[in-house]
Amino acid sequence: MTSNMSVSGEKDLKRDERMKEGKRSDSPEPSCVSMKSDASMDFPNHFRDGASSPDVRPQQKKSNLSRNQLDSIFKELEHKVITLIKNELKTFRKLLSPDYPACTEREVEDEEDLHSVREVALKITLHILKNMNHTDLANTLHNKSVASVYQTKLKSSLREKFKRINEGISQHGSSALLNEIYTELYITEGWSGDVNNEHEVRQIETASRRPATQETPIKCNDLFKDKSIRSVLTKGVAGIGKTVSVQKFILDWTEGKANQDVTFMFPLPFRELNLMKQKHLSLMDLLHHFFPEMRKLELIDSYKVLLIFDGLDECRLPLNFQKNERLCDVTVSASVDVLV
Repeated sequence: MTSNMSVSGEKDLKRDERMKEGKRSDSPEPSCVSMKSDASMDFPNHFRDGASSPDVRPQQKKSNLSRNQLDSIFKELEHKVITLIKNELKTFRKLLSPDYPACTEREVEDEEDLHSVREVALKITLHILKNMNHTDLANTLHNKSVASVYQTKLKSSLREKFKRINEGISQHGSSALLNEIYTELYITEGWSGDVNNEHEVRQIETASRRPATQETPIKCNDLFKDKSIRSVLTKGVAGIGKTVSVQKFILDWTEGKANQDVTFMFPLPFRELNLMKQKHLSLMDLLHHFFPEMRKLELIDSYKVLLIFDGLDECRLPLNFQKNERLCDVTVSASVDVLV
């Protein structure tokens, strides 16, 4: 459309040929091509002859690794992967051992650092165990490994919460490490079970007249040493140290000092349960409310769990153990008093 070839004939044809060769036209008239082109604003055209300007466009980087270098890298990678998997398999084997020890602080750190790696290793191990027709073993390993992850999270959370205690009147900053100031509470076993509402002084008088053979001293950490015991009620005058003993009981568990056969401990204070009187929820919902770090744990049926209700004397829930329905499913919703 911009050529005058059909009008000017051969002369214009020669001019067009010269333009194709990269030469400026002798004609005083401006070239239609140069007027309409933006070529001068971009990179210059790149021709294949030697007279062209060098190519300044960015070039894509190329890998210079030789085959020998790749072989060396993957040999080292193979060694590291195999070592990593071997270490995880040792951990899984410990989980399946009946005398599996509690997590130490070092193991807790590794659990956090290698959590994603352990997840992958666990999936591979479970897949292969199932292919070997060891489905029961795979299911047991899955349950215990899940428990190990959430137990670590729960222990860490409870340890931070219970490692310190307020001294005297509670004030901001007036706290001390429980392990440094704790004094063992003298606990006796053998109380008849009747509710005693007598004054503190009368209780002391009654205790002084009671034959020593009726009660047996017991350490707080040994409350569940007898495996047949499922429920324990501690009773004593206000301020004697029941709550502090429970706090030490939980702290010792988080630090791996006692009751390591228990998978999870869930302390539930009645003071806070009272505020949920009107709510309708399942046991798992209740636990997720108090322990958000356990939200992804769907069930606790297959684990050994200890529920600790602190402050029964502060309970404002209408507890009716004779008439309330009995729940056996941790996912069924009910009022908080029925759950308790």
